[in-house]
Amino acid sequence: MSTTLHTLHVELIGAAQSRRYPIVIGRDLLADTQLFTDLLGDRPVVLVTNDTIAPQYTARVMTALGDQRRVTQVVLPDGEVHKNLTNVEHILTAGLQDKHERRSVFLALGGGVIGDMTGFAAACFLRGVDFIQLPTTLLAQVDSSVGGKTGVNHPMGKNLIGAFHQPLAVLIDLQTLQTLPTREFAAGVAEVIKYGCIADGEFFEWLMGTSSRLKAREDSVLAEAIERSCAIKASVVAADEREAGVRATLNFGHTFGHAIEQVMGYGEWLHGEAVACGMVMATQISVNRGKVAPEDLARLKGFLEEFGLPVAPPASMDTSVFLGAMAGDKKVDKGTIRYILLQSLGQAAIVNDITALEIDQALAQLA
Repeated sequence: MSTTLHTLHVELIGAAQSRRYPIVIGRDLLADTQLFTDLLGDRPVVLVTNDTIAPQYTARVMTALGDQRRVTQVVLPDGEVHKNLTNVEHILTAGLQDKHERRSVFLALGGGVIGDMTGFAAACFLRGVDFIQLPTTLLAQVDSSVGGKTGVNHPMGKNLIGAFHQPLAVLIDLQTLQTLPTREFAAGVAEVIKYGCIADGEFFEWLMGTSSRLKAREDSVLAEAIERSCAIKASVVAADEREAGVRATLNFGHTFGHAIEQVMGYGEWLHGEAVACGMVMATQISVNRGKVAPEDLARLKGFLEEFGLPVAPPASMDTSVFLGAMAGDKKVDKGTIRYILLQSLGQAAIVNDITALEIDQALAQLA
């Protein structure tokens, strides 16, 4: 029997018509027949997953969906390197071959790569169908599954092709975290601490004090960390659905991080690993500008290192390499790179005046 621990909602403000969807956090949600029935009724489904997740969770989702529902299964290869238009086309082709209609619902069962590609495919299929996020990694649960950003990578940059397409619901099953490899779990922790850095100093302090319990994957700690992370993201998305302003602060660590992913090759560094390093770089610059205490940077680095996350950029990447990669970032505005720094611990700021000299200095300090 499933257990729901937290339910919160994303409220989309200023939309032409009111839009609201739930984020449900609990145990054994993937096996909850009633939950899927309440959300889907008798609607057909395109279930998208990857070849790592499929053997672990597809059977229980199929059982929960019931044998009276038409279900098309799509199993894609695992990994960031496969987050491309070719695999989105595989999803679309499967839906078209099985003659799915606009009442069909796409289900994204997997991590951020599957969620992003499935959401993008749903946005494109017959000009838009509903989809539900079933995130199985910590990173996807606290970040990519919430907010409606969908898309794929391009050789010229990360997530450069995509659409804003909000899910019908997000179902976060804590049981999936117990089978998550250590490295993948740590990558998700980077996105969790991000929320404390940019929006909630008390959450940052709470994470500092519960790091050992989080590392041990204690159920109650996981549930609270995910709920608080999702609550922060939901409030930001509600205020700025399409990243015209405050939502950009969620990219703390991502401008530098995306550059690392692109230059090193997608998949060589996990997204959360690159974000961890990017957050340290951004915080080092914030320290150098007198906005954050050096002690807070040291605590952030110590927390990340406890989970085995990188806190120093690749030795092969100097300032010119970073600037070259970041010039193609989707957050560039009128040819100027936008960065997210910390105004203070728990408060982020969007800036566009970081100089090459500042990046040089930060790289030297972190080497």
